[in-house]
Amino acid sequence: MASPSSSSLLSLGSIAEPLETSLLISPIPHKPNPDPDSERISLSPATDDEIFLAEYRRLARIFATGCTERFPIFIPIGSSSSTSAVAAPDAHLASLQFASCMVVKKKKKKKKQKKDRSAEMVRISSPSEQEQINFRDIIRRARTTFESLRLLIIQDEVRRESLGVLEKRSRADLKAAAFMSKRGLWLNRDKRIIGSIPGICIGDVYFFRAELCVIGLHGHLQAGIDYVSAGRSSSGEPIATSIIVSGGYEDDEDRGDVLIYTGHGGLNRNQHKMYASQKLEGGNLALERSMKYGIEIRVIRGMKINNGPNGMVYVYDGLYRAVNCWTDIGKSGFEVYKYKLLRIEGQEEMGSAMFKLAASLKLGSLSVRKSFYFCNDISMGRESFPVSLYNDLDDDKDPLQFQYSHHPIYPPAILEKVHGDGIHGCECETKCSAECYCATLNGGEFAYDASGVLLRGKPLIYECGTACRCQLNCPNRVSQKGIRRRLEVFRSNETEWGVRSWDFIQAGTFICEFSGIVLTKQQAELLSVASRSLVQPNRFPRRWVEWGDISDVFSDYMPSTYPYLPELNFSLDVSRARNVACYFSHSCSPNVFMQFVLYDHYNLSYPHLMVFALENIPPLRELSIDYGVIDEWSSKLTV
Repeated sequence: MASPSSSSLLSLGSIAEPLETSLLISPIPHKPNPDPDSERISLSPATDDEIFLAEYRRLARIFATGCTERFPIFIPIGSSSSTSAVAAPDAHLASLQFASCMVVKKKKKKKKQKKDRSAEMVRISSPSEQEQINFRDIIRRARTTFESLRLLIIQDEVRRESLGVLEKRSRADLKAAAFMSKRGLWLNRDKRIIGSIPGICIGDVYFFRAELCVIGLHGHLQAGIDYVSAGRSSSGEPIATSIIVSGGYEDDEDRGDVLIYTGHGGLNRNQHKMYASQKLEGGNLALERSMKYGIEIRVIRGMKINNGPNGMVYVYDGLYRAVNCWTDIGKSGFEVYKYKLLRIEGQEEMGSAMFKLAASLKLGSLSVRKSFYFCNDISMGRESFPVSLYNDLDDDKDPLQFQYSHHPIYPPAILEKVHGDGIHGCECETKCSAECYCATLNGGEFAYDASGVLLRGKPLIYECGTACRCQLNCPNRVSQKGIRRRLEVFRSNETEWGVRSWDFIQAGTFICEFSGIVLTKQQAELLSVASRSLVQPNRFPRRWVEWGDISDVFSDYMPSTYPYLPELNFSLDVSRARNVACYFSHSCSPNVFMQFVLYDHYNLSYPHLMVFALENIPPLRELSIDYGVIDEWSSKLTV
C-alpha cells in the first residue's frame, strides 16, 4: 500500500527509529499553527485529557483486563511449533481446556492497570512486496486467533447449556478481545500509525468493532472518531486518525468518494436522532485539526448484510482528507458539526463499492460490463449455484473447453468399499448429538458450528454421509452440499485465470471442492510422463492447522492430530474434467486453505479436497490458495 504524500503534515512526536522489520517510520514534520485564534477553540490539556481517559477507562472496564507490558508496534506472533502435539483424541478437548482456563482466571481476580495506547504518531513508508506479505500474515494471524476464540467461547456456552448450566449469553467478541489483550496480542499500540497500516488492505471486512481494536485499525468500541487527545499530543492539539461511518447519524451524506460526516455528540442512539447540539471538542475538534494540517483519515464503513453473526460488517475503504468544516442545523433541529471528506486519489477500489457492484451483478445488471465475454454458467447446471465466466481482456474462452465435473470421478475399485473395514454411518434418526457415531470418528466433537462454520482444522473430517440415517439438514453435512455462493472464473493480467465470488465469504466457511478424475499412484506416474495436468493433494501445505489455533493465547493448546490421515499418493487429473477450484491462483499468503473430508466412502487414502475460507473475503476479491511446491504441475492448471 502506497503511502500518501507527507507534505504539509503536522509534527506530533519525536523522531522515531527504524523498525526491526527494516520499514522506515517517517515522523510527521512540524508545521506551526498559523491561526492565532485557534487557541480560543482548543480545550485545555487537562480537560480534554480527563474526558479521553474517562472514556478509555470505561471501555477498559468492559474488557475487564489489562496489559502487563508495553509491546511493540507489530507483535511477533508465536509459532505453533512451540506447542506439544497430542497423541490421542479426547472428547471436547479444546472446549474443556478453554473452560478450565476461564475458571482459573476467575479465581485469581488479580487487577491489572491497563496501559493507554501511545500518543506518538508516525507514518509507515511503503513496504516491499515481501514485507507486505509478512505483515499481512501477522494481521491474519491476529484475526484468526480472534475469530477462533470467539467461536470457541460460543461453543463452550452451548456445551454448558446442554449440560443444564443456564447462564446469560456473553459478548463473545469482547471476551475474545480481552483474552488477546491479556496476552499482549493487540497490534499497533506502541505508536499511533497515521494513514495506511501495513498488512491491512482496502476492502478488508470485519464483523466486530472489537476486532478493529485488536488490529489497531480503529481504537474505540463505540465512538465513531478515533483520535489522540490534546492532553497526550506533543503539539497540544488533538488529531483524528480514523472514523467509522455506519448510518448512526441522520445528517450524514455518503456519496462514496465524497463524504459529509457528522461529528459526534448529542445523539440518542436508540432513535438515531439528535437530542442536543454538538460542541467543538474531543473528536470533533480532532477532525477540525486534522483538516487544518492535511492529516489523512482512515475511513471504515458499516454495512448491513443478510449473512454473518450480527447482520453488519465493517469495510475498510481507504484514506480520506477533510477539506471543509462548518456548523449546520440538523434534521432534528440541533446544531451539528459537519465535515466534508474527499477520498485520496490513486487508491484501490473501495470495498463498499465492491459490495454494491456484486449486488447489482446478482440482480442481473450487466451494464457496468460493456466490453466483455460473459457466460452465465460454465457448470451447465451441475452446481447448486451458477459459475460464471468473464473475460474483458481478450477472446480466450479456455475454461469452456473442459468437461465440468462438480464431484471427483473415482475409480470403481475405490467406491466398491463404501463402508471401509467395519466402519458404518451413524444411526441418528433426528438431530445428531455428541454421542453420534460420526462425532466419535472426529474425536468426540463436531467439526462445524450450527451455522456451518468450521471450528478448527483437522487432518481429516468425517461428515455424516450416504451410510448415515440422519436427515439431510444435519449440521454435520456441510461441504458435501456443494457451493453455496455465486463464483466467477475471470481473465486476469496477473494470473491468466482467477476465481472470485459475487457474495461475501465468512472466514471458516466452505467454498468449493477441488474436482477432477481421481488417479491411483500408478496411473498418475504413467500420465505424468504424458504431460497431463495433475493436482497432487500431498503437496498442499498443512494450512488447516492455522484455522482454530489459539496457542498464542493458551500455551497448552494442542493442534488436532486426529482423525488420522495417511500419506496421500493419489492425484487429480484435470486435463479433461475439472471444476471452478482448478482456477484458483497461487499465493504464499492465501485467503483459502485445503481441508480433507470423507462422507460418501471411508477409504482414508482418497479423501475429498474441500476448500475453506481462511479469512473474511469480500465480494469480487480473488481467491488464492497455497499449492505448496510450485513447479510445472501447478502452472498447467491455467494453461
